[in-house]
Amino acid sequence: MLTLFYSPHSTSVDNEAGRASGHADVPLSALGRQQAVELGKHHASEKIDAVFCSDLQRAVVTAHLLFGERGLPVMPDARLREFDYGEMTQYPREQVEGEFPRRITEPFPGGESVSMAAQRVGAFLQDVTRGYDGKTIVVIGHRATMYGIRYWCGTSTLEEIVNIPWEWRDIPIWRFEITPR
Repeated sequence: MLTLFYSPHSTSVDNEAGRASGHADVPLSALGRQQAVELGKHHASEKIDAVFCSDLQRAVVTAHLLFGERGLPVMPDARLREFDYGEMTQYPREQVEGEFPRRITEPFPGGESVSMAAQRVGAFLQDVTRGYDGKTIVVIGHRATMYGIRYWCGTSTLEEIVNIPWEWRDIPIWRFEITPR
């Protein structure tokens, strides 16, 4: 069994501007850099074997700020990216969020569907579960990453997931236990 701790990347410049970044490679804001350092304190006592993150800089920088001083390997993986919103990349967040119920199987214009993103996250989970069975990892990602993890862990259907408001936490850490298939 794999223990997986998931956290979203810290606040980006697009988060502060109310934009849905998608695959746009935007940086963390000053607040986001501070949040990442603070979040690292909550992982300080955990034995962690590896850290995986999206290959977008907001996730990579979050991971390095969280775990850089511990010398843990940080492995970026494109399968952990945010949704590809296609033509809607960097549109207002509320507008993109309103699209999710329609985009479960129908891709965003020029982008991908929720199902497509869940499949790529599922491929990552299959690989990492086999390679890290019995270990503990951290995944730093995006909304698409969390949706995929929730879906593949069997906690909800994609329809249920997209209709549940995004859960913000003071300490944004979720724990999952995954058995190899």
